[in-house]
Amino acid sequence: MSSTDWADRALAAVMARVTATEAEVGTRFPLYADPRNGSWTTTGRGAWAGGFWAGLLWLRARYTGRDADRRAAAGCTARLEGWTGADTATRGLIFWYGTALAEGVPAATALRDRAARACLADFDPERGIVPWGGAFGGPRMLARVDGVPGTVPLLAGAGPAGTAAAAAHLDRHLGLCLGGAGEQRPPAWRFDDEDGTWSPCADPRTGWSRGRAWLLLAIADALLRPDVAAHGQVHPAEAAERLLAQDDVLTGRLIPPAEGTDPDGPSDTSAAAITAVALLKLARVPGAGWTDACAYRGVATLSRLAQAHLSRTQDGLPAGMLLDGCYDAGHGLAVRHELVWGDFFLALGLASLDGLVDITRV
Repeated sequence: MSSTDWADRALAAVMARVTATEAEVGTRFPLYADPRNGSWTTTGRGAWAGGFWAGLLWLRARYTGRDADRRAAAGCTARLEGWTGADTATRGLIFWYGTALAEGVPAATALRDRAARACLADFDPERGIVPWGGAFGGPRMLARVDGVPGTVPLLAGAGPAGTAAAAAHLDRHLGLCLGGAGEQRPPAWRFDDEDGTWSPCADPRTGWSRGRAWLLLAIADALLRPDVAAHGQVHPAEAAERLLAQDDVLTGRLIPPAEGTDPDGPSDTSAAAITAVALLKLARVPGAGWTDACAYRGVATLSRLAQAHLSRTQDGLPAGMLLDGCYDAGHGLAVRHELVWGDFFLALGLASLDGLVDITRV
């Protein structure tokens, strides 16, 4: 048995789960699934996570090579179009991950380009960010770490002005959300127009493991784009070293607690899957001193997810569910569930080990 047999089996299970999910949700978008029976809670337009479902469908199309699967992925991506004009920085998550695997598909490329231009038009040069936005309610002028991943590569595709905006957007979030060694900072900040300063938000809470994972992923994406890295005031390599030194990213628990302040609370496999992909990307940064450590840790994390948290039919569940994901611990929402973005990042990591995907391009 080869060392990647476990990855092959796990990817096959997740791809089978994608097909079962597609049959259940139809033209709606899956968000999270009940760990007792695998039934999905869905949204009509996808919300901030819609791109991950499209991305899973594109991964399946690569895996099977079937034209019908490519058509299904293209149709799902087209249904994201309404988000191009939405006031939200999560357009990075929606349109980067919803289109990056659609190589050679002109309609998907055109949609990504349109979304990139819209994000660039919303970039606020004075505050140095694409604002979190008001699409989901609440204050508009926020800097949140989940508004950075996807947005960096999406903006970078919008020409020189987009590259500069991507670097500034990452810079602002690093300055606010990235602490020094042993220091954790809040993952969300609000701009006060009256005194012109940023103040921390209470939600999400400091120690949110998915927030740390999102930031690490954005840093890795910037490092794989030297034109973006060269524009930043804080070089992404320095930021990566600081973040890797925090909270035992390379040596602590493979599956982190959803809230670092509650180590005995629910874990979050989706945070682990995002981190694994970020580490595999960092392992491909030329000349970096962390290459071997990141590669080892990324594979070890994927292996733990595949072998300890992936459902099996003998457990009375559909096979291929990445269980033990935590959507929102603070509000008690879907705290031990299958999450569509967790499935996506697990599948993406496994596909990169399988040679199906060049992870530096997604």
